[in-house]
Parts: sequence; C-alpha cells; structure tokens
Amino acid sequence: MVPDDLAGLRKLYLGFISSRVILTAVNLGIFDSLTKAAAATEIAKKLKTDPRATEILLDALTGVGLVNKSSEGRYRNAPVSNRYLIKGVRIYQGDIIKHASTMWQNFSGLDEVVRTGRPARRGFDHESFIRGMHNLTVLRTEDLIKAVKLKGVKTMLDLGGGPGTNAIAMARKGVKATVFDLPATIKIAKKIARSEGVKGVGFIAGDFHVDSFGSGYDLILVSQIVHAFSAEENIALLRKCRKALNIGGRVAVQEFPINDARTAPPHSALFSVNMLVGTEKGRCYSPREIKHWLVETGYKKIGIKNLPETVVIIGEREG
Repeated sequence: MVPDDLAGLRKLYLGFISSRVILTAVNLGIFDSLTKAAAATEIAKKLKTDPRATEILLDALTGVGLVNKSSEGRYRNAPVSNRYLIKGVRIYQGDIIKHASTMWQNFSGLDEVVRTGRPARRGFDHESFIRGMHNLTVLRTEDLIKAVKLKGVKTMLDLGGGPGTNAIAMARKGVKATVFDLPATIKIAKKIARSEGVKGVGFIAGDFHVDSFGSGYDLILVSQIVHAFSAEENIALLRKCRKALNIGGRVAVQEFPINDARTAPPHSALFSVNMLVGTEKGRCYSPREIKHWLVETGYKKIGIKNLPETVVIIGEREG
C-alpha cells in the first residue's frame, strides 16, 4: 500500500503530465473540434495530426474529465470544455492556457534560473498573454468594483492595464476610464474594447516608469503590476501615482495574496517562481509590504480588502 504522503508527493511531481495534455489540446484546437461528436480519425484529418497520437490524446482528455467518449468510440466535449474552452464564449479561457504553454517553455529552464538568478526567456507570445489576462480579469471585475467603490469617481486610470478589462468595466459604470500600457499592448486592448462594444475608454501608450501618464484622476488602479518589479521600482511608481491623483483621489493596488513569510497560499508562493523565471526582480509582495510602500509615499487612510482570488490595498491622497 502506498502511504498517503507518498501518494501526495507523486501527485505533485507528476502533475505536469495532465497539464501538458491540456496545453497541447488547446494549442491544436481539439476542443473547438469537439462541439459535436466525432471519431478520432475525423479529428485527426481535420487538424492534420497523427491518427494514433490523436486517439491517445483524446482518451487522456476523457480520463481527466474534459472530453466524453461514447461506446461507439466517438468523442465530444464535456460541459466544462464547452463552457470555457470554445473560442467566442464570453468567459473563454483558452488564451490564458496558451500563455501557460509559453510559461512551460520558460519554466523548463528553472534549473538554470536558480543557478544564475537570471530569468529564462525561451518563449513569449504577447497576444496570448494579454488576451489571457482578459480571460482571468473578466471574472474578477465585479468584486474589484465593489471593493474600490466608484462613488465620487469620475476619472480613473488603469495603469499597466493590459487588456483594459477593468477600465472597460468601470466605463460601463459611467466612469471616464483610461488605459496606460506599452504600445504593443494598447493595440490589443483597443481590439478588446471594440469587441466588447464599449466606447469612451481612452488609451495612452508608453512606459510608466519613464513617461507621463497624465493627471487629474480620482482613481488609479495598479492591478497585477507590482509583482513584476523590485520594491524600489514600485515605491517610485506609487509616488508618481500620488502626483497624478486629484486631492482625495485613491490608488488601488490589486495583487495575489501572500502571507508575511511568503509561503502561503501555495499558488502565490508558486507564482513568485513564475516571476523568478520571467522577470529580473519581481516576486509576490504581501499586503503588509504594499501598505508600507503607501505609507512611505504619503498616502493616508490605507485599507486592505480581501477578494476571492486577490487582495486590494487602497490609499488616499489627502490635501
């Protein structure tokens, strides 16, 4: 009999197998081809893949619950796959899975990253990354808006806003919203705003470390940004945000929660490894650390609000 702790260990170190199966299925378009029942040979012909390999992959996807297989050997998406893995559905998650496939390439260099302290950049797909952020953020905007409270907010800046998902959500509430990000990202954000049918969102392209991002904002959202940079860079950025706020305006920093020891919850500790692999100086920062930065840069009335997947630390610019 296998001891429970050994079974748990095996589950951890073999978890990459099911992960790779899902990543490959999304990359190949398997789920888009299984909205109707089809035989493995039909899928292989459509996707121009090897028939034997395709059948084995489909059986594995059935084993993990993402595909159903009939007694006649025909395959069809399980409900969860139709809900999240078909292009065009509102809460499509395929882009973030494609980004995970890029992460796979970079994580494969983790041995060398730990030896040298330098990030691995074996692969990068910017469009999948930005659209993947939209896949995730669209599920969080409602909770975020409730946490920051838009009463009195007429103008907001989504700093490093990526796909602009939060700005789009706030624009729908009547806020004049602006997205600031790098030029390549702004191009994608504009496409997303058009596809969402939202007007009135402004866009500014630049590097927020060196370029002006304007002023006169009632709210500046710094969402999932600080984990990519050093503490010193983040302090400088928050100081810059304070100058761009109206008196009484607020900055809201949204991040993954992590304890002061930086060990829990596990997904946040593992996310720090993602930052180790992908950035020069980033990691997860605890709410206490971020609160300290806000104090240091002159913000007042600092509050911390825990959301289902994230934490928001809010500070106000007083007169």
